[in-house]
Order: sequence, then C-alpha cells, then structure tokens
Amino acid sequence: MKAIILAAGYATRLRPLTDTWAKELLPVGGRPILTSIAESIASVEEVDELHVVTNARKAPAFFDWAEGQDVTVHDDGTSTNDDRLGAIGDLQFVIERAGIDDDLLVIAGDNLFEFDLSEFVQYWRSKGVASALAVRDVGSRELAQRYGIVDLAADGRLLDFVEKPEQPPSTLAATATYLYHRSHVPLVQAYLDAGNPPDQPGRLVGWLHKREPVYGWTFAEGWYDIGDHEQLLEADNRLRRAAGLPERAEYSPD
Repeated sequence: MKAIILAAGYATRLRPLTDTWAKELLPVGGRPILTSIAESIASVEEVDELHVVTNARKAPAFFDWAEGQDVTVHDDGTSTNDDRLGAIGDLQFVIERAGIDDDLLVIAGDNLFEFDLSEFVQYWRSKGVASALAVRDVGSRELAQRYGIVDLAADGRLLDFVEKPEQPPSTLAATATYLYHRSHVPLVQAYLDAGNPPDQPGRLVGWLHKREPVYGWTFAEGWYDIGDHEQLLEADNRLRRAAGLPERAEYSPD
C-alpha cells in the first residue's frame, strides 16, 4: 500500500498567515499538522511508501520538513491559486510520477483526526474489491451544510455524496481520508479525462461510487477540518489542552 498526503493548495482563507507559512506545516497542539498525519500513517503496517505533494511556492519548506524522514516530496510546479492542479489533479500527478500501481491511502494535509488508521484499513479490507472513506456524524443538519455529506446503506455502502447541501440527506460528513483499491486507482485518470472538476477530493468519491463499490467507515473520535482562522484556533486549543499546554486567545505559529 502507498500513501499520499495532499498539500498543494494555497489556503487563501487563512491569509495573511499562509503568505509566509504552509498551512500543513502550521503547529497545531504544539507540532506541525503534517507531522501528526505522517505519524498516523506510520502506524499502518501495510504502508510501504509515503508521498507528499505540494506546490512550487511551498516546496522548500516541505523539503526541509522531510529531511531525515522516509518520505518523498513532490513539487507539482504550480505557483499560484489560479494555475493549481487541484487535489484530484495532484493525486494523479503523484500516481504518474511515482508509478503507483497499488492500493492507495489518500489524506488531505489539513485533515487532523484522532482515530486509528489501522482500524479504517481493517474495515476496508473486509469489503473486498472496494474503496472507502472515513466519515463522522457531525450531529446536526445545520452543521452538515458545511461539509460533503454521504448517505450510507445498512452495510455501509455509499449511496449518495453531496457537497455542502442545502438539505443534507444525513449528518454524516465525509472527511478527506480515503482508501482506493488498486483496481480503482486508474479511474482517477478516467475521472479527469471525462472533464470532471480537478479540485475537491470528495468529488472523485461522488463519481466513483456510481461505478464501483465504495463504503463509508464511521468513527466517533476527534476530527478537525482546518479551513479558516476560527477552525485553526479551535483545533490548536483543543490539542494544546490535551497536551497540557496553555490555551491561547489568538493563534500564532510561534
């Protein structure tokens, strides 16, 4: 199994902070978001390669972060939000560049979670030739309007995926944590060749489940979707509290 962390976005909602910092390298709870994700991936015995894709503007900081670690950083060559490849475009970029022909674990670089990835992998293995995504019940229809929402059958199979719906079919939010079966990996290129949007990784799942089996694994542990300043401060303080560090009224990477 190979793993890819998607970290090539430009985090415009976190400007001006992200004019000088890569969002994925911001300390949350006392350590970089990317480090927390990489450590979670390292706990999965099946993973034998870790790839991180970023953009040309952030690449030097990522190469510094990766020094001394068993991780390959890929620079997608883009330098602005206007010429970005998009999350799905970057996924295909790494698949091609690294010659990946294997089961694939994909996680967004701003997606902090407290569940055990090994449990997610075990669930996915039980479903045979299928792909899967991790989902969490956000508890209210109002909150569900902010996320990609899934509808699941009794056996966990994905029935529907809707991005930020006005009338959510459920309160199960799709987190940016995916497992793609080896036989489904070539379909990333098929998705792009069909002219589908290259950004927002959930769109790929929304397309794939209509063609191949995709299952949702529901977890109850902590999950932090870090998209704006408010979410960043909230996640930082929650994890600082858990680590025995003092909370702060305003976020600072220092």
